[in-house]
Amino acid sequence: MGIKTLAVYSEADVQSLHVQLADEAICIGGNKSADSYLRADRIISAAEIADVDAIHPGYGFLSENPKFAEQCESCNIKFIGPKSKSIKMMGDKAVAKDTVKKAGVPIVPGSDGPVESESDAVKIARKIGYPVIIKAVAGGGGRGMRIAHNDVSFAKEYHVARGEAEKAFGNGAVYIEKYIEKPRHIEFQILADSHGKVLHLGERDCSVQRRHQKLIEESPSPFLTPDLRKKMGKAAIKAAEAAEYENAGTIEFLVDAKGNYYFIEMNTRIQVEHPVTEEVTGIDLIKQQIHVANGDKLDFDQGDVKFEKHAIECRINAEDPARNFAPSPGTIGLYYAPGGHGVRVDSHAYSGYTIPPYYDSMIGKLICYGSTRKVALERAYRALSEYLIRGIKTTIPLHRAIMADPVFIEGKATTAYMEDFLGRTATDLFS
Repeated sequence: MGIKTLAVYSEADVQSLHVQLADEAICIGGNKSADSYLRADRIISAAEIADVDAIHPGYGFLSENPKFAEQCESCNIKFIGPKSKSIKMMGDKAVAKDTVKKAGVPIVPGSDGPVESESDAVKIARKIGYPVIIKAVAGGGGRGMRIAHNDVSFAKEYHVARGEAEKAFGNGAVYIEKYIEKPRHIEFQILADSHGKVLHLGERDCSVQRRHQKLIEESPSPFLTPDLRKKMGKAAIKAAEAAEYENAGTIEFLVDAKGNYYFIEMNTRIQVEHPVTEEVTGIDLIKQQIHVANGDKLDFDQGDVKFEKHAIECRINAEDPARNFAPSPGTIGLYYAPGGHGVRVDSHAYSGYTIPPYYDSMIGKLICYGSTRKVALERAYRALSEYLIRGIKTTIPLHRAIMADPVFIEGKATTAYMEDFLGRTATDLFS
C-alpha cells in the first residue's frame, strides 16, 4: 500500500523479524510485557516521536483495551480497530451477551451478569442444570474458567475461578453458563465500515483446542450445512450491528450436535487465524482494516464474497507436546519453511533467532489451502513433513499426527477432540 511503518519492540525482541523489516523501529522498554508492550504511554510516545497517523495493535497485549483506543483517539492517532465504545461494550462478556440477546441472537442459558455470592451462584446453577461453566467477566485464554457437575464441585470451582480471574485480570467477577458438552467452536469473521455496511466473510471452525487455546482452525467448517451457515452469518451481522461495530471483528459461537448455536463472545480485533479467511475468500483483511480506518467505504457487498477454497491453519508453538506442552524457548539452529502451491507461512522466526521466554509461545502459522478439504489436508501433511525447525521443540510433529488421524480427517473434531486424541496417541510420535 506504500505506507511506511514504525515497529515498536521490547529489549527481548531486538532480533525479531518485524524490527528488521520495518522502515523504523523504536525500543519501548524491558523484556517483560508490563515494562513494554503493555505500556500505552511509551507506545503513544513512540508514535508521537515518529509522527505516525495510525496504530495497528495486532492481536495481543493492548489490542482489546478500550483505554488504549481512547488514548489514540485523544492524541489524534487513528486506532486501526473498532471505536473504544464498542471494545468496552463487547469486552465485558455479560454486557455483550445482553446486547446481542436484545438483537435476537441466541445465547447460552446463564446468569444475568456477574454473580457476587456463592449462595446465589448455586441457586442459578441448579436452575440452569448441571453441568455449568463458571467464567471470568474479563476473561480470555481459558483463565478464570471452571466446570462444575454438582453442588459440591461447584462450591470449590466457583472460588477457584474468582481467584484466577482476580490474579489474571485484576477483576474477580464471574458469571455462570450452561456447559454444552462436546460442542463445535465456530466463529464468523465480520468486516464493517464507518458508513453502516456490515458484512461477514464466512466462518472458521476452531474446535481443535487444548485448555481453551486454539491449535488448528479451518474454513469452511466441515460440520455446518449451507442453511445453518446462512442463519449463523445473519446472526453474526446482527450482533455486530448491535455493537455499532466498525473494522474487523469476530463473533464466536458454540454449536451443539443438533445444530443449535449460541453466541459466546466477540473478539474486537483481528484474529490469529485470519489468514484462513483470507485464503478462502481472497480478501486481504489487514488491508481492509487500514481502508476502513481511513474512512473508506467497503467496495464490495455480501453477495460478492465467494467461498471458493478450503483452508486450514496450524499454530506452530515453541512447546514440547511429548512433555505436556512445556515451553521451549531458545535459539533456533536451523529454520526452513515449506513452500509450493497452496502453502503459506506467517512467521517471525529464522535460523539463529533466539525465542525469548517472556511471551506467547507461538512462533509461526502454517496455512494450507486447496479446492477441497481433502486437498488442503494433504498439503498440510506434506508441508508439516517439510517444515524444519532445529534447536527447540515445536508442535509440528503433533500437527502432523493430527492431519493423519481418521477422526480429524472425517471432520468429526469437537472441543473435546484433543483430550481424546492425546489419550489414544503415543507421545513419542511428537518427539
